[in-house]
Order: sequence, then C-alpha cells, then structure tokens
Amino acid sequence: MAELAFVDKVAARAGLPPEQARPLTEAVLRTLTERLSGGEAGALAPHLADELSPLLVKAAEPPETFGYDEFLRRVADRAGIDRPAAERGTRAVLQTMHRVVGHREFEDALAQLPADLRALAQPLPHGP
Repeated sequence: MAELAFVDKVAARAGLPPEQARPLTEAVLRTLTERLSGGEAGALAPHLADELSPLLVKAAEPPETFGYDEFLRRVADRAGIDRPAAERGTRAVLQTMHRVVGHREFEDALAQLPADLRALAQPLPHGP
C-alpha cells in the first residue's frame, strides 16, 4: 500500500487531517518498533509503503518492556498531540496495519504486546 493511501486511511479512522496523520503514523510505528522484537517488527515492514517500512526496522536488540500508558505517552510526545488523540491515532494505525499486513502475521507480531495494546487493533463495536 502506498504511503499516501495508508496515511489517508489513518486520517479517516482517527478523524484527523492528513497533515496530522503522517507524524502520528510515524510516531506509532517508531513506538511499536521499540516494543516488538526485531524479527516481528521486520516481518511487518515489507507490507508497508517504502517510505514507512524503514520505521519498523531495528537492530537485533531485545524489545523494550512497557505498557499501554507508556506506549501512548511516547506516541503523544513524538507526534506533538494529546493523549486522547494518541489513543485514537494508535488505534487507527494498528487497524490500518491489520488490513495491510494480513491477519496471521499481524497477530503474530501483536502477541508480544500486552492485551490492552492489542485491543487497540480491534474495531470498535457499533452501538445498538
């Protein structure tokens, strides 16, 4: 998927203008890369646009261990947004990645995350 199409989908899902979705997408991918092993992050990279895939490549260092709050704090700091926007944005990026990467590979990577972070990749239930 081309970078612009990916960022446009993130913008639509997060309810943000595309010019805000690009730095948000980068912030989520960088933070996700810190949290995943190099092998899992690297397995996701080829599925993204050439401009975004380098954000998922890292050295063979082990993943950092941090939870939901720290993940969102890092995304918010990197993207220059508040926490609610970081949460919406993280959800939008993960959901878009899920569609692009494919279920099995995406689930394999997200298995390294705590349940509350994995839950962000799930679509919000529709009301009655």
